[in-house]
Amino acid sequence: MKLDNGFLDFDPVHLAPTGSGPLDGLRFAAKDVYDIAGTVTGIGHPLYRATHAPAEHTSPVVTALLAAGAELVGKTHTDELTYSLAGQNIHYGTPPNPAVPDGIPGGSSSGSASVVAAGLVDFALGSDTGGSVRVPASYCGIYGLRPTHGLVDDRHTAHLAKSFDTLGWFARDAATLLAVGRQLLPAYTGPALRRLCPLREALTMAGENLAGQLNELTAEGFAGLSPGEPVSVGPLRAFFDAFRPAQAFEAWRYFGDWISEHRPEFGPGIRERFAAAADVTPAQAAEAREACDLLRRRVRQLVADGTVLCLPTTPTAAIALDASDAAVDEVRLRTLCMTAVAGTAGLPQLTLPLLHDERGPVGLSLIGPPGADLALLQLAARWENG
Repeated sequence: MKLDNGFLDFDPVHLAPTGSGPLDGLRFAAKDVYDIAGTVTGIGHPLYRATHAPAEHTSPVVTALLAAGAELVGKTHTDELTYSLAGQNIHYGTPPNPAVPDGIPGGSSSGSASVVAAGLVDFALGSDTGGSVRVPASYCGIYGLRPTHGLVDDRHTAHLAKSFDTLGWFARDAATLLAVGRQLLPAYTGPALRRLCPLREALTMAGENLAGQLNELTAEGFAGLSPGEPVSVGPLRAFFDAFRPAQAFEAWRYFGDWISEHRPEFGPGIRERFAAAADVTPAQAAEAREACDLLRRRVRQLVADGTVLCLPTTPTAAIALDASDAAVDEVRLRTLCMTAVAGTAGLPQLTLPLLHDERGPVGLSLIGPPGADLALLQLAARWENG
């Protein structure tokens, strides 16, 4: 196929199906954090690519999809070392956002969201630490899943912060998202999903327009879930303040030696984040981890009985490509305050393209109990089928 901006234009990857099954005839792409044997996993940076050998193994996620009949047609761009939510890469450019042509695609799974939204593949693999599947899915007007932490096999993939990293995927329709999930996820054995409760603080942060749309969509329930009263998790800034240093400490442990040795050039924002990560002390990281654990228990208690939390995925649609660094940072802060709820709690979050503001699409998110990933995907498929 002709390479698009969302695809890597070097070391082209193509793997034919190894079996036949539910994914017969579907084509997919994989973010450049998934190892493909014989090719270099570059993680969005040319110097990282130049200083690393080809992978010896292929990600078991890719292997499972090939065995189910899908065809891998390429690897996709990502932000530098995945440490961004914008989707802009000073080395490789910015994949287009088909839903908002003058907007960023969102990151760090930028290329995967872009090629799905453009119809170049049926689905694409991404990864999500602080929102890197959820944000580009929201911005590009497609479906995306951040699975329960640890539920999808993450061997032979690059990491940013392993305590938060998950492997997820995108599709333009819920049926395809579910079909992929059936190949990668175990059956759900927890409490039946029974009611939908808006997350009060997230509605406030997103504003009246998005909150109003969400309330209108869910006032009578959602795909068989009964409507519930709004619930509270406390100030969302607390989730950001706990998540940020815990993630940064792990990111520096993963990449710090390579950065110190090779002195790579980073783009705006990423440069500053790695510099700040280098200064996080073990004591600060331990304190942040303790705060994360407390918040994790708080959120998990809310969903323990089969409650599903509902919120806008992001506080806005995709901001402009030429937005100032200050604007990007302001939106990033508000976004991370919202995405850190599921990220800190290690819970599955499904985003559906059901909301919008004056610039374009915004996702509606469902956060379920641990392991409820397939059940959430089935909810989306029921909604899609009316």
